[in-house]
Amino acid sequence: MSNKQDETINTDLETDVSKQDEVGMDDEQQLEEPAVEVDPLQAALDEVTALNDKLLRQHADMENLRKRTQREVADARKFAVEKFATSLLDVVDNLERAVETEVGNEQAVREGVSLTLEAWHKIAAKFEMERVDAVGQIFDPHFHEALSKMPSDEPENTVIAQHVAGYTLHGRLIRPAKVLVSSGPA
Repeated sequence: MSNKQDETINTDLETDVSKQDEVGMDDEQQLEEPAVEVDPLQAALDEVTALNDKLLRQHADMENLRKRTQREVADARKFAVEKFATSLLDVVDNLERAVETEVGNEQAVREGVSLTLEAWHKIAAKFEMERVDAVGQIFDPHFHEALSKMPSDEPENTVIAQHVAGYTLHGRLIRPAKVLVSSGPA
């Protein structure tokens, strides 16, 4: 062998010996503690199995959340008007009493209808439903539905009669007022 090869082998041996000295192990200690070999393939398979299980559980959780949300939305739609409907029962009761009034007692019917209308206005105010009165106002297509135009002493495009009142709910129009509009003097 050449001198260079001898030097390389000696250097490698010295390095190995110094590593053993640093660790503080001799050959006997290395034999007593068996090295646990982990198969990298098995470790990767275990990790994939764990991640797959975690993914399936998260997918199931998301599916359950989606179903629960759909159920809650459906219930909210079904019962959104429950309080309003319950409030209207008083109006219905008053109307039934008015119908049951004896013939010839028109004053009692008038009072009953008046009380019913008052109850309706209280319910409408409670649920922020406001009446749109249009007579005397300039025609606004956002709040009024013109049934016809007719000559009048009022200025053109002024509402001169209202057939049906309009209503807003929380500021949003739910029914336009049905009105007659002036086409100006004849």
